[in-house]
Amino acid sequence: MTDAAPPLARSTLDRAAHRRTDPAWLAGAWSRGRTLVVDVAAGGRALVRDGDRPALVLLPAAEAPPVPEAARLFLGVEPDGGPVFAVVAELPAVTGARPAGLREVGHLLTDRDAGLLTTAVALANWHAGHGYSPVTGRPTTVDEGGWSRVDDTGHRIWPRTDPAMIVLVHDGVGGPDGRCLLGSNAAWSGQPGGRRFSCLAGYVEPGESAEAAVVREVAEEVGVPVDRVEYVASQSWPFPGSLMLGFRAVADPAGPVRVDPAEISHALWFSRREISRALAGEPVPVDDGIVLVLPPPLSIAFHLIRHWLEWDD
Repeated sequence: MTDAAPPLARSTLDRAAHRRTDPAWLAGAWSRGRTLVVDVAAGGRALVRDGDRPALVLLPAAEAPPVPEAARLFLGVEPDGGPVFAVVAELPAVTGARPAGLREVGHLLTDRDAGLLTTAVALANWHAGHGYSPVTGRPTTVDEGGWSRVDDTGHRIWPRTDPAMIVLVHDGVGGPDGRCLLGSNAAWSGQPGGRRFSCLAGYVEPGESAEAAVVREVAEEVGVPVDRVEYVASQSWPFPGSLMLGFRAVADPAGPVRVDPAEISHALWFSRREISRALAGEPVPVDDGIVLVLPPPLSIAFHLIRHWLEWDD
């Protein structure tokens, strides 16, 4: 079974949180550090260079777009001791580099680059949506190396992520005939000749555990009872700010599937044999002239499906 981490759960960075409240250290670190430029207006794109795999372009502070000192987002310290910052700005022109988003290249990046870009996009998205205090309603400014915002009364807020569960529902059967239940979200736009199916997912509600959310969401979306809920892995999903908690759970494929049409347009059981064929690029029919399309490699849904594919009860 694969023991690789989900694509956006990889990092080599020491976040060095104790440095966030040390303005003198941050000022010195900026002058000797590396800077990742993120363009939030362009969907969180950064500069990459192509080679055997895409690689992030980090600029010396002197070459980074000018931003106020407080707007320098301190990401952490690399294993070689070098500090890394992110700034939110229009991407500069750099010879041999191109803009790319996390959705496009996140799964192709090294562990180091995946961790840097995921953190930078998540942090930048949080700042973009918190210009005012939710308590006082007053404007906030960036503080603590980018890890908090504060208003003129001293009220401080910190970055938060929304917990969401995602589950691979399966029949508990090993081998090629074992099956999993995947759904097609009603909000997804179609693509010529294909329909995307993925794991079932939803936000964890107040006062609810992640495991309870798995049972509730599956029942709400496809009307299927599940048990044997098991945690697999998690990853950030900074679009704009979720933490995806990945599970698998067992259900009886002989039972009826009743989709909530407001959430799910189609839900079908697929065998390991069919999933393997789809991963190999072979057409797997799901409807007249329509074939199965699996979730993108960046997603934890793809990770859960691969995890199940290699797992034998």
